[in-house]
Amino acid sequence: MAVVGIIGVGNMGLGMALRLLDLGHAVRVRDIDPEREGLAQAAGATVHVDAAAVARGSDALIVAVVDAAQTGQVLLGDTGAVQGLASGAAVLLCPTIAPQDVEDLAAALAQAGVDAIDAPMSGGPVRARDGSMSLMVACADAVYQRWQGLLADLSSRLFHVGTQPGAGARTKLVNNLLAAVNLAGAAEALALAQRIGLDPAATLAVIEQSSGQSWIGSERLHRALAADPAVGAQVALLAKDSTLALDLAQRAGVDVPMGRAAQGLFAEACAQGLQRHDDSALWRWLADRGSG
Repeated sequence: MAVVGIIGVGNMGLGMALRLLDLGHAVRVRDIDPEREGLAQAAGATVHVDAAAVARGSDALIVAVVDAAQTGQVLLGDTGAVQGLASGAAVLLCPTIAPQDVEDLAAALAQAGVDAIDAPMSGGPVRARDGSMSLMVACADAVYQRWQGLLADLSSRLFHVGTQPGAGARTKLVNNLLAAVNLAGAAEALALAQRIGLDPAATLAVIEQSSGQSWIGSERLHRALAADPAVGAQVALLAKDSTLALDLAQRAGVDVPMGRAAQGLFAEACAQGLQRHDDSALWRWLADRGSG
């Protein structure tokens, strides 16, 4: 068993913490929200004052914050984890950030003798908790082999997508661009169903057994129809991720018109005040907008 630090015990980070605790790992955490730290502590994790303190004594560190700025701060800032990590430790970079940011962070960690594992995740907090989320891992083969046991504890859907950090980030952005397209299309279709007099729940039941089915559409729209108040993934996150994906496409000279349309829809929803709402709220927003 390993000593694992986790920086950021939000929806995904807490799920991973609970999973690792169940499997017998020692877990050390830090979050800017004391309530989240309290939830982890109640389950058996130890809470530390800053990222450097979490890293000190940890075999591996999981970073599960929101964006590149936060990732850089918790790793390389004044009380950053790099100050506490021992040579030979590993850092799992789990946020969805630009590939260049992953590459830059990996280079900084390498200078400190730390293995950088590009490991963005997908699947939501329930799948993080039960170990069935997807992990898109990019690192050298030797690093992968060294940490494969821990990675497999975190995910039964483990994909080694490349040997250089950055490949995981690119894979995640491709996935999330398609997720944004699927969710935008599913929400739009169900808003249309309601508008033309169909029962949304009955229509969704048909879609789930027909050619229009998508995992994210089904999961989110069921939650929307149930008026689930929980926030699993904010609208702002898919807006951010689809924007990063469009930048990646532009740099590659690839036109992605459906991706642009989905990104525009999520950006508009954010501009209308839905940034912190769960992204399942997109259906209700579209249905209400259509009735105006």
